[in-house]
Amino acid sequence: MDSILILMLLGLGIGTIGTLIGAGGGFILVPVLIILYPDMGPETITAISLAIVALNAFVGSVAYLRKGRVDFKAGVIFAAATIPGSIIGVYVNKFIPREKFDIIFGIVLIALAIFLFFSGGKKKGTILSKIKPSNTYQKKMDKSGVVYEYAYNLKRGVLIAVFIGFFSPLLGIGGGVIHVPAMTEILSFPVHIATATSQFILAIMAAVSVVVHYFEGSYDNPQTIKLMWGLGVGIIPGAMIGARISSLVKGKVIIRVLSISLVIIGIKILTSAIF
Repeated sequence: MDSILILMLLGLGIGTIGTLIGAGGGFILVPVLIILYPDMGPETITAISLAIVALNAFVGSVAYLRKGRVDFKAGVIFAAATIPGSIIGVYVNKFIPREKFDIIFGIVLIALAIFLFFSGGKKKGTILSKIKPSNTYQKKMDKSGVVYEYAYNLKRGVLIAVFIGFFSPLLGIGGGVIHVPAMTEILSFPVHIATATSQFILAIMAAVSVVVHYFEGSYDNPQTIKLMWGLGVGIIPGAMIGARISSLVKGKVIIRVLSISLVIIGIKILTSAIF
Protein backbone atom coordinates (compact mmCIF):
# COMPACT_ATOMS: atom_id res chain seq x y z
CA MET A 1 0.00 0.00 0.00
CA ASP A 2 3.07 2.26 -0.06
CA SER A 3 2.78 2.57 -3.87
CA ILE A 4 2.31 6.23 -4.79
CA LEU A 5 0.08 5.25 -7.73
CA ILE A 6 -2.29 3.28 -5.47
CA LEU A 7 -2.36 6.14 -2.96
CA MET A 8 -3.15 8.60 -5.78
CA LEU A 9 -6.03 6.42 -7.03
CA LEU A 10 -7.39 6.10 -3.49
CA GLY A 11 -7.13 9.87 -3.10
CA LEU A 12 -8.95 10.36 -6.41
CA GLY A 13 -11.88 8.23 -5.23
CA ILE A 14 -11.99 9.88 -1.80
CA GLY A 15 -11.89 13.36 -3.34
CA THR A 16 -14.69 12.61 -5.79
CA ILE A 17 -17.11 10.99 -3.34
CA GLY A 18 -16.25 13.28 -0.42
CA THR A 19 -16.85 16.46 -2.43
CA LEU A 20 -20.00 15.11 -4.09
CA ILE A 21 -21.74 14.54 -0.75
CA GLY A 22 -19.96 17.33 1.16
CA ALA A 23 -18.39 14.93 3.64
CA GLY A 24 -14.68 15.48 3.06
CA GLY A 25 -13.88 11.79 2.53
CA GLY A 26 -12.55 10.95 5.99
CA PHE A 27 -15.30 8.36 6.46
CA ILE A 28 -13.64 6.34 3.67
CA LEU A 29 -10.01 6.98 4.56
CA VAL A 30 -10.15 6.17 8.29
CA PRO A 31 -11.47 2.58 7.84
CA VAL A 32 -8.98 2.02 4.99
CA LEU A 33 -6.04 3.13 7.14
CA ILE A 34 -7.25 1.01 10.05
CA ILE A 35 -7.38 -2.09 7.84
CA LEU A 36 -4.14 -1.51 5.90
CA TYR A 37 -2.04 -0.21 8.79
CA PRO A 38 -3.05 -2.20 11.90
CA ASP A 39 0.03 -1.00 13.81
CA MET A 40 -0.67 2.69 13.17
CA GLY A 41 -1.91 4.56 16.25
CA PRO A 42 -5.37 6.18 16.27
CA GLU A 43 -3.89 9.65 16.74
CA THR A 44 -1.78 9.25 13.57
CA ILE A 45 -4.74 7.88 11.61
CA THR A 46 -6.97 10.78 12.59
CA ALA A 47 -4.16 13.27 11.90
CA ILE A 48 -3.64 11.92 8.36
CA SER A 49 -7.38 11.78 7.71
CA LEU A 50 -7.97 15.36 8.87
CA ALA A 51 -5.11 16.64 6.69
CA ILE A 52 -6.63 14.94 3.63
CA VAL A 53 -10.12 16.15 4.57
CA ALA A 54 -8.78 19.72 4.86
CA LEU A 55 -7.19 19.55 1.39
CA ASN A 56 -10.25 17.92 -0.16
CA ALA A 57 -12.61 20.42 1.45
CA PHE A 58 -10.46 23.39 0.39
CA VAL A 59 -10.34 22.34 -3.28
CA GLY A 60 -14.03 21.38 -3.24
CA SER A 61 -15.15 24.61 -1.59
CA VAL A 62 -13.24 26.69 -4.16
CA ALA A 63 -15.05 24.82 -6.93
CA TYR A 64 -18.42 25.28 -5.19
CA LEU A 65 -17.75 28.98 -4.60
CA ARG A 66 -17.24 29.38 -8.33
CA LYS A 67 -20.59 27.68 -8.87
CA GLY A 68 -22.24 30.12 -6.45
CA ARG A 69 -23.59 27.41 -4.14
CA VAL A 70 -21.83 28.25 -0.89
CA ASP A 71 -23.90 30.14 1.69
CA PHE A 72 -20.97 32.30 2.71
CA LYS A 73 -22.63 33.92 5.75
CA ALA A 74 -23.77 30.61 7.26
CA GLY A 75 -20.45 28.98 6.34
CA VAL A 76 -18.32 31.58 8.11
CA ILE A 77 -20.49 31.62 11.26
CA PHE A 78 -20.76 27.82 11.52
CA ALA A 79 -17.05 27.36 10.79
CA ALA A 80 -16.16 29.84 13.55
CA ALA A 81 -18.41 27.89 15.93
CA THR A 82 -16.53 24.64 15.19
CA ILE A 83 -13.06 26.02 15.97
CA PRO A 84 -13.04 25.88 19.82
CA GLY A 85 -14.48 22.35 19.79
CA SER A 86 -12.09 21.11 17.12
CA ILE A 87 -9.08 22.29 19.15
CA ILE A 88 -10.38 20.68 22.34
CA GLY A 89 -11.36 17.51 20.46
CA VAL A 90 -7.78 16.90 19.28
CA TYR A 91 -6.52 16.94 22.88
CA VAL A 92 -9.43 14.95 24.32
CA ASN A 93 -8.76 12.26 21.68
CA LYS A 94 -5.71 11.23 23.74
CA PHE A 95 -7.55 10.67 27.01
CA ILE A 96 -11.24 9.83 26.56
CA PRO A 97 -12.27 6.13 26.71
CA ARG A 98 -13.58 5.40 23.24
CA GLU A 99 -15.26 1.97 23.53
CA LYS A 100 -18.64 2.92 25.03
CA PHE A 101 -18.78 6.19 23.13
CA ASP A 102 -18.10 4.40 19.83
CA ILE A 103 -20.90 1.90 20.40
CA ILE A 104 -23.45 4.62 21.16
CA PHE A 105 -22.23 6.84 18.34
CA GLY A 106 -22.22 3.97 15.85
CA ILE A 107 -25.84 3.10 16.70
CA VAL A 108 -26.86 6.76 16.34
CA LEU A 109 -25.20 7.00 12.91
CA ILE A 110 -26.92 3.84 11.65
CA ALA A 111 -30.29 5.07 12.93
CA LEU A 112 -29.71 8.42 11.22
CA ALA A 113 -28.76 6.63 8.00
CA ILE A 114 -31.99 4.60 8.02
CA PHE A 115 -34.03 7.77 8.58
CA LEU A 116 -32.26 9.64 5.77
CA PHE A 117 -32.51 6.73 3.33
CA PHE A 118 -36.28 6.52 3.63
CA SER A 119 -37.27 10.09 4.56
CA GLY A 120 -34.38 12.42 3.69
CA GLY A 121 -33.88 14.58 0.64
CA LYS A 122 -37.53 15.48 0.21
CA LYS A 123 -38.17 19.03 -0.93
CA LYS A 124 -39.24 21.31 1.88
CA GLY A 125 -41.08 24.18 0.27
CA THR A 126 -40.39 27.56 1.81
CA ILE A 127 -43.62 29.44 2.57
CA LEU A 128 -42.68 33.07 3.14
CA SER A 129 -45.67 33.80 5.37
CA LYS A 130 -44.66 31.02 7.78
CA ILE A 131 -41.01 31.96 8.21
CA LYS A 132 -40.31 32.78 11.86
CA PRO A 133 -38.86 36.26 12.55
CA SER A 134 -35.93 34.59 14.33
CA ASN A 135 -34.98 32.65 11.19
CA THR A 136 -32.41 33.79 8.64
CA TYR A 137 -33.91 33.98 5.15
CA GLN A 138 -31.81 33.33 2.06
CA LYS A 139 -32.47 33.41 -1.67
CA LYS A 140 -29.55 32.38 -3.86
CA MET A 141 -29.11 31.78 -7.56
CA ASP A 142 -26.13 29.69 -8.61
CA LYS A 143 -24.09 30.22 -11.78
CA SER A 144 -26.28 27.77 -13.72
CA GLY A 145 -29.40 29.85 -12.95
CA VAL A 146 -30.97 27.54 -10.34
CA VAL A 147 -32.71 29.52 -7.56
CA TYR A 148 -32.59 28.27 -3.95
CA GLU A 149 -34.95 29.79 -1.38
CA TYR A 150 -34.79 28.75 2.26
CA ALA A 151 -34.77 29.93 5.89
CA TYR A 152 -32.86 28.48 8.86
CA ASN A 153 -32.46 29.00 12.60
CA LEU A 154 -28.99 30.51 13.04
CA LYS A 155 -28.70 29.80 16.78
CA ARG A 156 -29.61 26.15 16.25
CA GLY A 157 -27.06 25.95 13.46
CA VAL A 158 -24.34 27.33 15.72
CA LEU A 159 -25.11 24.74 18.42
CA ILE A 160 -24.91 21.95 15.83
CA ALA A 161 -21.58 23.34 14.59
CA VAL A 162 -20.14 23.42 18.13
CA PHE A 163 -21.15 19.77 18.62
CA ILE A 164 -19.64 18.69 15.30
CA GLY A 165 -16.47 20.70 15.90
CA PHE A 166 -15.82 18.77 19.12
CA PHE A 167 -16.64 15.24 17.94
CA SER A 168 -15.07 15.33 14.47
CA PRO A 169 -11.41 15.18 15.61
CA LEU A 170 -12.28 12.22 17.86
CA LEU A 171 -13.25 10.17 14.80
CA GLY A 172 -11.01 11.85 12.23
CA ILE A 173 -13.83 11.95 9.66
CA GLY A 174 -14.16 15.73 9.32
CA GLY A 175 -17.83 15.87 10.32
CA GLY A 176 -19.43 16.44 6.92
CA VAL A 177 -21.38 13.19 7.12
CA ILE A 178 -23.09 14.65 10.20
CA HIS A 179 -23.22 18.28 9.11
CA VAL A 180 -24.90 17.70 5.74
CA PRO A 181 -27.92 15.77 7.11
CA ALA A 182 -28.15 18.25 10.02
CA MET A 183 -28.26 21.15 7.58
CA THR A 184 -30.82 19.52 5.28
CA GLU A 185 -33.13 17.88 7.83
CA ILE A 186 -32.86 20.19 10.86
CA LEU A 187 -31.99 23.56 9.32
CA SER A 188 -33.91 23.02 6.03
CA PHE A 189 -31.02 23.88 3.69
CA PRO A 190 -31.41 22.69 0.07
CA VAL A 191 -29.19 19.63 -0.45
CA HIS A 192 -26.87 21.22 -3.01
CA ILE A 193 -26.37 24.33 -0.85
CA ALA A 194 -25.78 22.12 2.22
CA THR A 195 -23.10 19.98 0.53
CA ALA A 196 -21.29 23.03 -0.85
CA THR A 197 -21.46 24.98 2.43
CA SER A 198 -20.40 21.88 4.38
CA GLN A 199 -17.22 21.67 2.26
CA PHE A 200 -16.48 25.31 3.07
CA ILE A 201 -16.97 24.70 6.81
CA LEU A 202 -14.87 21.53 6.68
CA ALA A 203 -11.98 23.37 5.02
CA ILE A 204 -11.73 25.74 7.99
CA MET A 205 -12.51 23.24 10.76
CA ALA A 206 -10.15 20.52 9.51
CA ALA A 207 -7.37 23.05 8.90
CA VAL A 208 -7.55 24.12 12.56
CA SER A 209 -7.30 20.48 13.69
CA VAL A 210 -4.34 19.93 11.34
CA VAL A 211 -2.48 22.90 12.84
CA VAL A 212 -3.01 21.50 16.35
CA HIS A 213 -1.84 18.04 15.23
CA TYR A 214 1.24 19.63 13.62
CA PHE A 215 2.33 21.28 16.85
CA GLU A 216 1.63 18.01 18.67
CA GLY A 217 4.16 16.28 16.38
CA SER A 218 1.66 14.03 14.60
CA TYR A 219 3.30 14.62 11.20
CA ASP A 220 6.94 13.95 12.14
CA ASN A 221 6.99 10.38 10.79
CA PRO A 222 8.33 10.06 7.17
CA GLN A 223 5.74 7.35 6.39
CA THR A 224 2.97 9.73 7.45
CA ILE A 225 4.29 12.42 5.10
CA LYS A 226 4.54 9.92 2.20
CA LEU A 227 0.94 8.79 2.73
CA MET A 228 -0.30 12.37 2.85
CA TRP A 229 1.56 13.38 -0.33
CA GLY A 230 0.34 10.34 -2.29
CA LEU A 231 -3.27 10.78 -1.21
CA GLY A 232 -3.12 14.56 -1.65
CA VAL A 233 -2.05 14.36 -5.29
CA GLY A 234 -5.15 12.27 -6.05
CA ILE A 235 -7.46 14.34 -3.85
CA ILE A 236 -7.11 17.55 -5.90
CA PRO A 237 -8.51 16.28 -9.25
CA GLY A 238 -11.01 14.09 -7.36
CA ALA A 239 -12.48 17.11 -5.54
CA MET A 240 -12.83 18.96 -8.85
CA ILE A 241 -14.61 15.98 -10.43
CA GLY A 242 -16.97 15.65 -7.44
CA ALA A 243 -17.93 19.33 -7.60
CA ARG A 244 -18.50 19.12 -11.37
CA ILE A 245 -20.73 16.04 -11.35
CA SER A 246 -22.75 17.36 -8.38
CA SER A 247 -24.71 19.49 -10.85
CA LEU A 248 -25.82 16.33 -12.62
CA VAL A 249 -26.94 14.45 -9.50
CA LYS A 250 -30.32 14.99 -7.86
CA GLY A 251 -30.40 16.05 -4.21
CA LYS A 252 -32.26 12.91 -3.16
CA VAL A 253 -29.55 10.73 -4.74
CA ILE A 254 -26.88 12.63 -2.79
CA ILE A 255 -28.80 12.01 0.45
CA ARG A 256 -29.11 8.30 -0.40
CA VAL A 257 -25.35 8.07 -0.99
CA LEU A 258 -24.78 9.93 2.27
CA SER A 259 -27.07 7.52 4.17
CA ILE A 260 -25.15 4.52 2.82
CA SER A 261 -21.92 6.25 3.88
CA LEU A 262 -23.31 6.69 7.39
CA VAL A 263 -24.12 2.98 7.60
CA ILE A 264 -20.54 2.15 6.60
CA ILE A 265 -19.15 4.48 9.26
CA GLY A 266 -21.56 3.20 11.92
CA ILE A 267 -20.68 -0.44 11.25
CA LYS A 268 -16.96 0.37 11.23
CA ILE A 269 -17.22 2.15 14.58
CA LEU A 270 -19.29 -0.62 16.15
CA THR A 271 -17.00 -3.43 14.97
CA SER A 272 -13.90 -1.53 16.07
CA ALA A 273 -15.38 -0.97 19.51
CA ILE A 274 -16.61 -4.54 19.97
CA PHE A 275 -13.65 -6.45 18.52
